[in-house]
Amino acid sequence: MASAFPVEGVELAHVLVVRDIPRARAFYRDVLGARVDSDGQTTCNVRFQGARLMLVTGSGPSRDKPGVNFAQPASPYRVSHLITIRVPDCQAAYETLKRRGAQFLTPPIEWESAVRCFFRDPDGHMLEISEPRQAPRPRA
Repeated sequence: MASAFPVEGVELAHVLVVRDIPRARAFYRDVLGARVDSDGQTTCNVRFQGARLMLVTGSGPSRDKPGVNFAQPASPYRVSHLITIRVPDCQAAYETLKRRGAQFLTPPIEWESAVRCFFRDPDGHMLEISEPRQAPRPRA
């Protein structure tokens, strides 16, 4: 009998296509505090809060992905992938990341269910820091 999926030992990784490996590595290591696992000319693997991010340069089709091109985001105003980082204190995280060089779209904004703000990596990939808020309880 075959094992069900997912099985123990499976790991999820996010692949982000970047223009420049050293620049992307510096951002994820120095701004976010990710740990570099492996590094090369066209690929850099980092770990951040239990997640693995694979930073790769663009590439064309290959035998295992015919007709598929890996490319950086075409526009910073169109998002198809978002990395959300849940934090206990959005304002404190914002101040720390801003000091480290993150450029935010706005300061943290309070919503009913969260305090959040967004920033981009050097290639335009969107990231969010979000402090969850407890929803108001209905009155009895």
